[in-house]
Amino acid sequence: MPGKGKRGKGQGKSRGKKQKKPEVDILSPAAMLNLYYIAHNVADCLQLRGFRWPGAPKAKKGKNKT
Repeated sequence: MPGKGKRGKGQGKSRGKKQKKPEVDILSPAAMLNLYYIAHNVADCLQLRGFRWPGAPKAKKGKNKT
């Protein structure tokens, strides 16, 4: 059949280059407002921001389906 050739000649993902994440200010007013709604206490606030205490259990990512 004429015109039969390789499919998918589009550009693939470039490997090796990672997109640089923009630096986020965790003390900005918008971040503080968000934290106000999602954190329940000071320890929860610090854990959500990545300041975990020694011996803390690792948080599971995603929603629990129970």
